[in-house]
Amino acid sequence: MTITSTTTASVPSPASAGRRSEAIHRFLVKPDDAGITGSVDGGKLLEWIDKVAYAAAAQWSGRYCVTAYVGNIHLDRPIAVGELVELHANLVHTGRTSMHILVSVYSSDPTRRKPVQTAQCLTIFVAIDDNRRTVEVPQWNPSTILEQQRHRQARARISVRKRIEEAMAAQHYTAEGTAPSATLRFLSAPSDINWGGKVHGGRTMGWIDEAAYVCGADWVGQQVITSYFGGIRFYQPMVIGHIVEVTARLIHTGPRSMHVSVHVTATDTHSDQPALAAHGHAVVVAVENNGKARSVRQWTPVSDEDRALDAHARHLIELRAEAEPFTMASDLPADAEPNYFRAPMP
Repeated sequence: MTITSTTTASVPSPASAGRRSEAIHRFLVKPDDAGITGSVDGGKLLEWIDKVAYAAAAQWSGRYCVTAYVGNIHLDRPIAVGELVELHANLVHTGRTSMHILVSVYSSDPTRRKPVQTAQCLTIFVAIDDNRRTVEVPQWNPSTILEQQRHRQARARISVRKRIEEAMAAQHYTAEGTAPSATLRFLSAPSDINWGGKVHGGRTMGWIDEAAYVCGADWVGQQVITSYFGGIRFYQPMVIGHIVEVTARLIHTGPRSMHVSVHVTATDTHSDQPALAAHGHAVVVAVENNGKARSVRQWTPVSDEDRALDAHARHLIELRAEAEPFTMASDLPADAEPNYFRAPMP
């Protein structure tokens, strides 16, 4: 893997002078990157996103950082083995201790040299000290047209994200639910741990994707792919040897989609008290041979809890629609911003 970091045109403040606000990872997709369907699955893509976003957050803050939130990622097209992938992580807003980082994913057949944006995802990282207490980060100020637009869009999303988090936190998942579900259970292994000694956010999101896959595939009786992730919130770290349970539950079906809520809990082997480690939503679809989503068997809520969660999924769809998409670099006039991806073909 080749990793390249660059610096944006932002005017640095005294506290941020010399700090870089962008990181770029660029590499070819290998056969072992492919998932069950033969292309890169959502979990692997989220691992890549988490790594490049961490690189941007750590180099800006000069601190170890942890993933706090990942939201609203639509997977627009599958990424195949042999494609060139480029992930751009750009700082778009800073809070007191948090960094909001937009990751844009591009992929292409390297022989054609025409990258296509595959996905875009906002991540939030928090800087911490050696005692795992949050610390303040240097403040970032936008200066270019693209940075100013994305900064405004990031700030506008704060209120929407808060409403989504409140809506998710208000729901109850009990034995009263009758919806199809799937649970993965295992011990966290040394290979799951990042450089900080904890299970990294990208690996956790990979487990969320796997559980959503099992739940969706069981419901439709065929392979499925993830088309959307949203509202992934991290609550506490996991370490080697924790008993991890990842439970995915169907809460709504659309004409061609299955909406799945996924909870990740961790239990110390010396304790019998599981603790919520992460929670998120995934939308999975079944696809035809031509790659297009096909109709899925509809699920009918039975219990009061089923009906409440079905209404909750519909409410989340409405809330997500309020979030303005982030401006892509290619949306700006040709003379507004320098952009590698607008370079003319020779």
